[in-house]
Amino acid sequence: MKKSRVLVVDDHVLFRKGLVGLISSQPGMEMAGEASDGVEAVDTAGRVLPDLIILDVNMPRMDGIEACRLIRRWTDTPIIMLSVREDQKDKVLALDEGADDYVTKPFGIEELLARVRVALRHSPRPSSAAPVFTAGDLEIDLSRRVVKRMGKVVKLTRTEYDLLAYLALNCDKLVTHKDLLTNVWGPEYGEELEYVRLFIWQVRRKIEDDPKNPRFILTEPRVGYRMVRPD
Repeated sequence: MKKSRVLVVDDHVLFRKGLVGLISSQPGMEMAGEASDGVEAVDTAGRVLPDLIILDVNMPRMDGIEACRLIRRWTDTPIIMLSVREDQKDKVLALDEGADDYVTKPFGIEELLARVRVALRHSPRPSSAAPVFTAGDLEIDLSRRVVKRMGKVVKLTRTEYDLLAYLALNCDKLVTHKDLLTNVWGPEYGEELEYVRLFIWQVRRKIEDDPKNPRFILTEPRVGYRMVRPD
C-alpha cells in the first residue's frame, strides 16, 4: 500500500526533528521532506508534492500564514498549522488563508497524530445523490468537488468543501454539531464545537451574500445546522 508523504516545516531544529521522527515511525506514513522557514516550505512543497503539510506559523523570512496562502494557489493538499498563539483571530486568519486544521502548542503526540490521520482521510467520498447539487445560484458538483456561485468558482479548502458537501447531501435535514464533527473531521473530534462554528463561518463568508443573515446554511440554535434551498 502506498504510504502518505508528509512535509514538516518548523524553524526550531529539535522540534522539527522530533516531528520527522514521529511521522517516520507511523505505519502508512513517510517523510516527503522538511523545511525551516516559509520560503523553503513553498519551494519544497512545489518540488516534492506531499500528501500533507505540517506548517508552523511563527518562522523567519516568511511566516506560515503567508506560506499557506502561496501554497494554496496551486494545491488543495491538507495543511495543519502549528502555533503557540491561542487567539481566535489567529485561527481565523489561518483558516482564511487555506489551512485545514490549527493545533496550538504544546500539544499531545496522540492528538497531533489523530489530526494527521483525519486530514489524510479527507478524500472525495462516493455519493448516491445527484452529481450536482443546486440551491438557488449555488452549485456543488459532488463528483468533481467544484463549488460555484452565480457561475463563478468558489475557492474552498478541503475541509470547507467536505463540510459544505455533507450539509448538501443532507439538505433540509437537521445536522447536529456532533454529526458534522464525526463525519467531516472524524470520531476524535466529537466534542470540539469551536471547529464547527469557525468552519461554518468560513464557508458562509464564501457562499453567502450576507454571512450574518445566511440563506443557504441556517443555524439551529444549540443543536446544529440545516442546509436549505432558498425560495
